[in-house]
Amino acid sequence: VQLQASGGGLVQAGASMRLSCAASGRTFSRDTMGWFRQAPGKEREFVSGISGGSTDYADSVKGRFTISRDNAKSTIYLQMNNLKPEDTAVYYCAGGAGYGATRIVGRYDYWGQGTLVTVSS
Repeated sequence: VQLQASGGGLVQAGASMRLSCAASGRTFSRDTMGWFRQAPGKEREFVSGISGGSTDYADSVKGRFTISRDNAKSTIYLQMNNLKPEDTAVYYCAGGAGYGATRIVGRYDYWGQGTLVTVSS
């Protein structure tokens, strides 16, 4: 299974950006999918997850970020609005079999390579 994340870049605070993560080598429609991020010098942290018909968000992004999936395209998205400098990080997508536990790093079986998001003030 391979995940290819894309859509990162440099934006100013307040801007919007959409990340994509395309899966290949697996039918992922029943998998839980998630987005995590890691800022320099910090641990990887949960951003958002989608499992079955449910979505989950970290408090820091709730109301600003939206996760979605297109099973026909084997792709998940992370729409990020009103970006802040503290959102600067490498963003990783991940997938794992089954449902639930979207915030747990260890429940994910496969990871993408990461895409850098930089938000300037």
